[in-house]
This record gives sequence, C-alpha cells and structure tokens, in this order.
Amino acid sequence: MSARVLVLNGPNLGRLGSREPDVYGSTTYAGLVERCTAAGAELGLAVEVRETNDEGELIRWLHEAADQRLPVVLNPGAFTHYSYGLRDAAAQRTAPLIEVHISNPYAREEFRHTSVIAAVASGTIAGFGIGSYVLALRALAAQAGEGPAA
Repeated sequence: MSARVLVLNGPNLGRLGSREPDVYGSTTYAGLVERCTAAGAELGLAVEVRETNDEGELIRWLHEAADQRLPVVLNPGAFTHYSYGLRDAAAQRTAPLIEVHISNPYAREEFRHTSVIAAVASGTIAGFGIGSYVLALRALAAQAGEGPAA
C-alpha cells in the first residue's frame, strides 16, 4: 500500500501556465498535478494535489494532515510571507512537511525573502521550477524508506 501525501498549494497557483510564465514557467496547474502524481507513483506514494486561494481552507487541510499524520508538500504562495495562522497550523504537523517554491524567493523582491513557514517545516526546496515538488516528494519517500533521495 502506498503512503499518502498531500501536496497543498496556496493562492494563485491554480493560474500556473498563464501567471508570469517568465517566473513560474509554462507548466499549467493540470501539468503540475500530473507531474506530482506520476512522481509519487514512481516513489510508492499516493499523492493528492490540492489548490486554494482561501487561507482558511489551507489551514483546514493542514489540520487534516496533522490529524491523519500525513506528510505534506506545501507551497503557501504569498501566504509564505505573512500568514501566522498558516504558520501555526503547519507547526502542528505530526509528519514531515516540506515547504516548496517554484521560483527562488531570495532572487526576487525583498518582501519575498521572509518565510514565516520555514521555521516550522522539515525543510524548504525552492528555485527548481515544478521540479521543486518532485524533489520534495523524493525527500519524503527517502524519509519513509520507500525510495531514493536523489
């Protein structure tokens, strides 16, 4: 049986492919879902990908993950920089939580250099495009002893 993993995405990530392709690439949100589920299957993980523009919904999903002891790959989007509610929900994790970003926040505007999530995450992967998600899934599989880390 495959280990279940939630891949949670915050605001504007459903606009991938049309939103600033010079920053976020040309892969659509559907392409992201396909890539994550395929990578998960290769790693023995049952990946469920979700996206919301609603902070409360994202917090509820983190509570669900904590209650069910599910690993999480989290791209908080803009909530990364200021959502203490999201940070507090992530701090309740009962399994690994990896923060991901498609772009490298440190190579962008100064306000993006701060993450309120990073201190409560197991780790952060950023700057590898959609590949950031695949790297996070590999890390989770390796931690679970179900696949290679690299």
